[in-house]
Parts: sequence; structure tokens; C-alpha cells
Amino acid sequence: MLDLMTSFSRTCDGVTRRSFLQIGALGGLGISLPSVLAAKLAAGEAVGRDVNCVLVWSQGGVSHHDTLDPKPQAPVSIRGEYGVIDTAVPGVQFTEICPTLARELNRFAVLRGWNPENGSHGTADQFVMSGRKFNPAVHYPTYGSVISHFKGFKSALPPFVQLGTNIDRRFGGGQPGVLGLEHGPFEMNADPSAKDFVVRDITPPNGIKMDRVSRRQQALAKLDQLQRKADLQPEKFAALDESYQAAFNMITSPATKKAFAIEEESEGLRDRYGRNKFGQSCLLARRLLQAGVRFVTVTSGGWDTHANNFKSLKDNLIPPVDKALPVLLEDLEQQGMLDNTLVLWLSDFGRTPKINSASGRDHWSTSGFAVMAGAGVPGGSVLGATDDEGGVVVKNQYTSGDIAATLYEKLGIPLDSVVQAADGRPVRLIEGHVIREWM
Repeated sequence: MLDLMTSFSRTCDGVTRRSFLQIGALGGLGISLPSVLAAKLAAGEAVGRDVNCVLVWSQGGVSHHDTLDPKPQAPVSIRGEYGVIDTAVPGVQFTEICPTLARELNRFAVLRGWNPENGSHGTADQFVMSGRKFNPAVHYPTYGSVISHFKGFKSALPPFVQLGTNIDRRFGGGQPGVLGLEHGPFEMNADPSAKDFVVRDITPPNGIKMDRVSRRQQALAKLDQLQRKADLQPEKFAALDESYQAAFNMITSPATKKAFAIEEESEGLRDRYGRNKFGQSCLLARRLLQAGVRFVTVTSGGWDTHANNFKSLKDNLIPPVDKALPVLLEDLEQQGMLDNTLVLWLSDFGRTPKINSASGRDHWSTSGFAVMAGAGVPGGSVLGATDDEGGVVVKNQYTSGDIAATLYEKLGIPLDSVVQAADGRPVRLIEGHVIREWM
């Protein structure tokens, strides 16, 4: 519903203003699209290299034993139900449920030496997607928000887009934290594999045409003029004006509609990605980068496999990733985008070496895996190793902070970057060390 809300509200800082104009569901995540697009005001000139990023986030904790770090010589109570297969790299094996990833290993790097340093949901989403351990006193921003803050817009589309809602936000996971809501993601939960795929936040409802949107924009401007004469902080309205204009630019821009027009892709390519939400989201991520988005998070859920781990992985969870992720890398390469696009596959943590009584694996805080590709990451690199049971890292151990440092180095964000919290406190964003083997 297109709704011009004319009620006035007073914020805690004493600024009186009218409620936000909402078009469709511009209030995703509890904020309006204009608020998200206010990042344009705060963002300075782009810093460093112009490298984009796709983060694949598998919420729940992917079992490393049953995917990319199998232990075929361990007892069945540890190695599980799957056999192993050779990969494109001699001497490296994955489990049999990852045939495409095994065949295409030369396209990406695997970190088997990842120590999550955490085994709890919620804090995992915050820690892994920011590189800073959870601190209730300081809300560290997620990667995409940092990129939004430092690099800002390069098209009508927001710099940070999230596809799907499979992120635990209880402790700030996937959120902008100290950087402010204007650097939060533009979130889309629609299924791009659906026949009636529509992005409601950029598409007015049936019966609402753009000339009607323009009339309401003019009405909003008149209300502003009436209030700002009596307002004590008129500069606040100037800032809102630019935010609203950016929102309308996005809604009316032909480039925006084209970016989401996934039906323009060939049927063959769409089939190769997989006709499911995850596969088509990966394809949409590539289109969004082409349209000027800097950072796209693709989310999927269901990976918390305390029970029926083996059936869930084999039948539902792994096939979409095994199919789409290698195709995304190949597609980016064919589009000439892989050299300036970093692709990551991350999850909460690993899972227990020993299988529980429900044929599942529980949370494990000392080992897991991470995948990185593109932007100069050497394909076929398998870095680090865990012990014979996959319980602890015994070679080339790296942490989530180190993954963060590597990401920021690749994307051109200075590793000594400091931002200010709302109360003026300086907040250091990065404390890890770059994974030199992947530079």
C-alpha cells in the first residue's frame, strides 16, 4: 500500500518531524528506505580499490566433517554416513555430496584452519560477519555496512543489499551497529525463482502509478514547508530531503528495475544456477553488482542440524550450494567481473566430531571451514588442517578476525580504520591479520 503518513512525531533528541513516507514496504527492518539511503549523505569518496563482494551466509553452522573437511579414516561415529571423492586438487577430498564443488575446486580456496572461537547462535552471526567478538557495549557493524559507510553509492541502487532473512539479529548480526541505520542493508525476502517475483520495495502496488507517487511527493514537500518554519533544527530537514530524493531516484530509475529483471537471463543459465531461491539469489547477486551494488549478502537457513544431519544435508541443504556457487564463480569470470569481486561462503561455526543419538551433530566452537574466491584469491588453495577427528586446528589456524582483515584488504578498506559511535567514542573496526597466503 502506498501510504503518505502525515502524523508528526518527536524524537528523543527533541527534533520534531513527520513520519516517513512509505511506498509498499519501505519500512523493512523497521526503518524506511529513505533512512537506508541516507548513507549517501554520510559516505565520502570511495576509498581504496573498487572491489565488490558477495557473501553467502549459511545460518546455523555447516558441518565441516560432512562437506569440505571429511575424515574418512576416523571411526564411523565421527566420519559419518558419506564416502569421499577426489577433487580437482590432487590429494584433497570432499564428501560425495559435494561433487560440483570438488570438480571446480580450482575456482576457489578453502580454509580448513578456521577457528570460530564461538559456538553460540546469534553471537556467531555478529562475530563472523563483522570480525569482532560480541561486545554488549559496542555494536560492531557488519561488512556490508562498513563498505556502505566508506564507499557509498555508485548508482541509484543502495551499496548494501541482503537477499533473504536468514540472519540472527539478537546480538546485531548483519546490522550496521555504530554506523547507524542509514548503512543497514536494503533487505529483500522475495523469491527470485518464483514466477510472480516482484520486489515490493521498489514496485508500487497494483493501481498505483508513478504519477500518483509524484503527487504524493509534492504533498509531502508542502507539509515539510509548513513544519520547517517552526522547527528548531531545520538542517535535519535538509538531510531528509536528500534521503527522500535518493529513495525516489531508486524507485523511478530504469536501472533499478533492470537489475531485478532476472527473467532477462537465458533459461539455460537460470537452470544452471538452479531453479530455487538460493540459486536464483546468487544469479540476482551478480546482476545487482553489475547495476552498482557494492556488497550483496545471500542468506540461507536450516543448517543447525542437531537431528537428521545426513538426510538434511544430502537431500536439501548442500545440493543448491553445490550447484549454484561454482556457477556464480564461472559466471562472474565470463562477465569479466571475477577479478574485482570477492566471494565468500561463511557460517556460524563447525559441528561436533561425534554424531549424537539423533543422527545429528551439535555446535562446535574450535573448528570449521570458510570459502573465499575471486579478487586475486588463489583458486585450488586448501589452507590449514584439523586433527584426525576434525576437532581442533593443527596447522595454519586463522580466526574470523583474520577473515575480516582479508576481506577489507581485498576491498580497499584501511586496516587501521576507526569510526565514531553515536556518543563520540572511537571504534576500531579491524583487529585480525590478513591471510597472506590468499593475497
